[in-house]
Amino acid sequence: MIQEPGLQLDERQRAMLEAMHIKVWQPPARSVAVTASPPASPTDALKPIAIDAYSTRSETTKDFVKPSKTIPVAAGQHTTQPATKGLMQRLDGIDQMDWAQLEAAVAGCRACTLCESRKNTVFGVGQMPAGPGLAPQVDWMIVGEAPGENEDLRGEPFVGQAGKLLDNMLRAIGLDRHHNVYIANVLKCRPPANRNPEPHEVAQCAPYLQRQIELLQPKVILAMGRFAIQSLLQTTEPVGKLRGRTHQYHGVPVIATYHPAYLLRNLPDKAKAWADLCLAMDVMRQSVKS
Repeated sequence: MIQEPGLQLDERQRAMLEAMHIKVWQPPARSVAVTASPPASPTDALKPIAIDAYSTRSETTKDFVKPSKTIPVAAGQHTTQPATKGLMQRLDGIDQMDWAQLEAAVAGCRACTLCESRKNTVFGVGQMPAGPGLAPQVDWMIVGEAPGENEDLRGEPFVGQAGKLLDNMLRAIGLDRHHNVYIANVLKCRPPANRNPEPHEVAQCAPYLQRQIELLQPKVILAMGRFAIQSLLQTTEPVGKLRGRTHQYHGVPVIATYHPAYLLRNLPDKAKAWADLCLAMDVMRQSVKS
């Protein structure tokens, strides 16, 4: 900070500047006078100085706080903002939550950066709950990958063209999304620009989906798409090698099939998806008999 001749700072002002590590410099007498107008008051001189609390280290905890990032706010001006907007740890005790508590936990989740760009969380859709705090009673559960733009806007999975195709597939086997079916995604928030889910995002959301399955107790799970299949089955094998046979998720039969969005781009594979639906129907019949 340049102290011009005639600008006097009292002890309190000097202490404030020293606490902010701002050096007060007295120019030599022969220096050229500064042409800029002096601030109206000593306090005005402090206004342009920003203290970035996010780039400091806590001496009590010895932990570094995440650094801030600089973003443009106007021509020739910048400001600082934290790299995340209040991320929090995921709630404990998810495996003990009832249906209503689980839905509330998802709605308020800020455990990864997807919360910063979402418009709505997407918990799921299907049969109405059996009662307060109770999960719906369904035989079928359908698990997709992540919400897209339409899902994010409406807060409901599988809407838009992919959702219409799924509804047609369900109708072909005598089902619909509001009766004896529950539909959910691996991720409860939309990845920006519909990009693929990141591994840490899947890991943060996994306990929510696991608890949904525990509470629903479906007789069969139809896993649609690579990320849903790989997340449930803990495998990196492609969909083509996993479909056509029955897998298990904690004792629940899982049928792997293509995501409706994929089928819209690859029409010949609709026949394979139909074969997967028929396999799921066979598994359901065997489950009912046993």
